[in-house]
Amino acid sequence: MTAPSPSRRRRIHPAWIVAAVAFLALLGAAGFRSAPSALMVPIEQELGWSRAELSIAVGVNILLFGLTAPFAAALMERFGLRRVVSIALVLIAGGAALSTLSTAPWMLVATWGVLIGLGTGSMALVFAALVADRWFVRRRGLITGVLTAGSATGQLIFLPIVARVATDADWRIASLIIAGIALAVVPIVAIGLRDSPAQLGMTPYGSPADALPVFPPRSPVDPARRAVQVLGRAARVRTFWALFAGFAICGATTNGLIGTHFIPGAHDVGMPETTAAALLAVVGIFDVAGTIASGWLTDRVNPRILLAVYYAGRGLALLLLPYLLASTVQPPVLIFVVVYGLDWVATVPPTAALCRELFGVDGPVVYGWVFAAHQLGAAAAAVVAGVIREQSGTYTSAWFGAAALCVVAAVVSAGISRRRMPLPTT
Repeated sequence: MTAPSPSRRRRIHPAWIVAAVAFLALLGAAGFRSAPSALMVPIEQELGWSRAELSIAVGVNILLFGLTAPFAAALMERFGLRRVVSIALVLIAGGAALSTLSTAPWMLVATWGVLIGLGTGSMALVFAALVADRWFVRRRGLITGVLTAGSATGQLIFLPIVARVATDADWRIASLIIAGIALAVVPIVAIGLRDSPAQLGMTPYGSPADALPVFPPRSPVDPARRAVQVLGRAARVRTFWALFAGFAICGATTNGLIGTHFIPGAHDVGMPETTAAALLAVVGIFDVAGTIASGWLTDRVNPRILLAVYYAGRGLALLLLPYLLASTVQPPVLIFVVVYGLDWVATVPPTAALCRELFGVDGPVVYGWVFAAHQLGAAAAAVVAGVIREQSGTYTSAWFGAAALCVVAAVVSAGISRRRMPLPTT
């Protein structure tokens, strides 16, 4: 009798285990992503800090989240996924725990903004793109969508809990819950995450039967220098700026505006914070479905068409939002929640696919810079919307301005070049 082949002994390809661990890591990191929106009003009421001051802390967080992303991609290529992700989760836990000691707005900027911004940015969505690229040949778009949905699932799970604890008990307890969740994922990452299939003597899922295990290239250039070099090459290509602009608007209209100001905006018209938080959590439910579906579609439909449709739909929803918000939940606002949820980060799989298609080996780092644009737009929107609210007393101008930006993103995305850009790798 002959011994069974390794392919027969293994019923589950390790790529699926790595994807599951990556999903949990993104889930744990997502604990804070939904927290500022739920904690803003309780902190404002207890400590007397203005909406604009709190928005600055959120803006710094989002800004560092984005600026760290391209360097995180290079760090993961140099030092490995497991090491970078574990350190990132510890930073998130530390920042969330230390924020409970804040007695002045600058302390919140240092914890919410700097520590958690660096931690979440060291993972960001480039982590999902790297896992999909290294571990999967087939189903890459689907896996990118599923992993991206990890952040949305975190919002779904944690936002109602954070809002309820902050309202009924204390916002500091809610922050400590976030810290504990991030720390709990670290051992899982340390045990289950691997840098590449070659570490296990295997090939990526869906690779040809005669393919040989290949370790991901380890650049001799330090991560920061590599990230800057890739940016210098990409910046000379018009397509990069089209992706950059579109994703900046994506960030402005999701994390920056709705993610930060939806609950305070609903509170302004008399809706209870817990009700608004529940609506935002429902956005997370449909975000999971929309992102996974978008990953599936990205494997089959031109990503440029998908992006144009997503941005156009988002703009229409934002245009109607000022007329939908009320003190009680009406059917029209539920329709907004469903549409916005399906669209929330559905843009990620087609954007990551375009970076891979157009920039080749530099694709993950280019995506890191494009994601930085996402967070730059989000940071600007978080601060500007807070200032608009302070000066005018409402968010109406912010909603309308974001709707107009979505139209721009739809037009820009539809015109992205179809030609692969020959970027040198030396």
